[in-house]
Order: sequence, then structure tokens, then C-alpha cells
Amino acid sequence: MKKLLVAIVIAALAAAAVLAFQWTASGPLVKDADVIVPRGASLAATAVQLEKAGAIRSSDAFRLMARVLGSGAPVKAGEFRIPAGSSAAAILRILQHGEPLQRLIVVPEGLPSILVHERLMAEDLLTGDVEVPAEGSVLPGGYSFERGEPRAAVLKRMQDAMAKTLAELWPARKSSSVVKTPEEAVNLAAIVEKETAKAEERRTIAGVYSNRIRIGMMLQADPTVIYPITKGKPLGRRIRQSELRADNGYNTYAKAGLPTGPIANPGRASIEAVLDPETTDALYFVADGTGGHVFARTLAEHNANVVKWRAIRRERGEL
Repeated sequence: MKKLLVAIVIAALAAAAVLAFQWTASGPLVKDADVIVPRGASLAATAVQLEKAGAIRSSDAFRLMARVLGSGAPVKAGEFRIPAGSSAAAILRILQHGEPLQRLIVVPEGLPSILVHERLMAEDLLTGDVEVPAEGSVLPGGYSFERGEPRAAVLKRMQDAMAKTLAELWPARKSSSVVKTPEEAVNLAAIVEKETAKAEERRTIAGVYSNRIRIGMMLQADPTVIYPITKGKPLGRRIRQSELRADNGYNTYAKAGLPTGPIANPGRASIEAVLDPETTDALYFVADGTGGHVFARTLAEHNANVVKWRAIRRERGEL
């Protein structure tokens, strides 16, 4: 009897040793794999998913080892990346305590809402539909999301980020700013965003437009002419004279002051620029051929700069 008991103990210890070895030994996965754990999934269902993905050899063995050697914490819902060769122990830790995979959708500064909508709808890993958001309501930037997340949830984060940014920046506006409301700040910032790709020019261009608004001079910003035609998408041709004369609420060649609403989603830096514009006596600017602009105080100076810009364009074969 004693020998039998010893044999049973030895066999149990051997089985435990084998189990412990299998628990920490390298797994069969030959390359990284992404495994999706549905919300509310049990350990048994998750084990089946892991076996199908080739991450473990046996779902039954994994469940047994997890119950005996695991922490007992529930598995999380989400998409998880399992590295090649991960042991059963490592896989369970990932599913219980790891962070789900985060994808990224990027909204560049100055992207109009119609294109924000297109990016959201083109992301196959998101679910559900959204309407085109209000222009100027989205803060540009990178937004992470999980596979299967609703598009509406991602859009809400984008819009909440804009609301939070405005709430933060508005109280710090300088007395030199001409905008009277946060909405006007977004409106003017969107024009600044569209007029320059150079960060160092934003405050100067904001200063020029602030000067024009202050004296009742028309802004004459080409992007405001294009917006009602394309909703912010590229025009793909030169602006027509009839379009420069069109009085549609947006065209700043047809009326003084700000357009009816924003023409894009401006970034934080452009909003900061219109809330703290550079002090300048310039009223005009034109492209300088390097991606930037040359500024002028008088119409005569500006016209001379325009002549130089046209000469550059002729040399490039653009005219």
C-alpha cells in the first residue's frame, strides 16, 4: 500500500512537472498573430480561438493549465497581438493584463470635414455610419481606435478634443485678437491654416488678416472662394472670375469680414495664432516660390511682389 501511495505521489509530481514545463515552454506560433476576443467571451471560447490561430496546440490543455497555473483573472475583450513562440503562460498574461491593439486614424491640419468623413468611412476596422461632421468641429491629430469600435465613438473623441482645446485656449487670448467668440477663432484659424504650410508664418498671416478685419477691409482669401464649390476638396483648376464675384456667404472677395463658417478643421497652432496674432503693419502677402510668403504694407509693394511671383511661375512653366 505504501509503495502504491509513493508511486501515485511520484506520478502526480511528474504530471505536475510536465504541466509546468508545457505552461512555460515556447508555443507553436511561427509568426506574430492577432487574436480577437469578443466581448463576454469565456476562457473556453478564447482557447478555441487561440488553437485556430495556431497559438496553442490544444484548447483543452490550455484551459486545464490556465485553471491550475493561471491567475484566475478574466480575459479582456479586444484584439491582441500574440508574439511568435509565446508560451501558454505568456498568452494568458497578454489576454488578462495586456492592452488591446490600438489602430490610428490621422486627421491632418486643415482637413475639411467632408474628407474627415471619408477617412472614417474608409477605415474597414471601424463599424457603423456617421454623418459629415460640422466644419471646424474636429481637432486635427492622430486618434487611436480598436478593431470593431463604432465610427461615432472615434468622431466624438475628435470633436471632444476640439471643444477641450478651445476651452483651454480661449481664456488666454490676447487683446490684439480680433475674434469675439471661440467660433470666430475657429473660422479665422481655418483660413490661416489653408493659407500657409509654414508653422513660422501662422502668426504673421493671422496678424495680416486681423489688420484687415480691424479696418473693414476684405480678407480676399482664395480658399474661401473654393470652399462652397468643393466643400474643401481641391479645385483642380484656376478660380474663375465669376467665382470671385459670387456672393455666397463664404467668398471673402465679395464681402468684408469672416465667412459664414469655417472652411476646414484648423489645428491647435493656427487657433493659437489668431488668439495671439503677430503685431505687424502688413496688409498683403503673396507666395514667394519657396512655400512661404512675402508680406507688404502697401498695395504698390504688394503689386511688385505679385510681379515677381508671376515671373517665378512663368519660369516654372505654370503660366
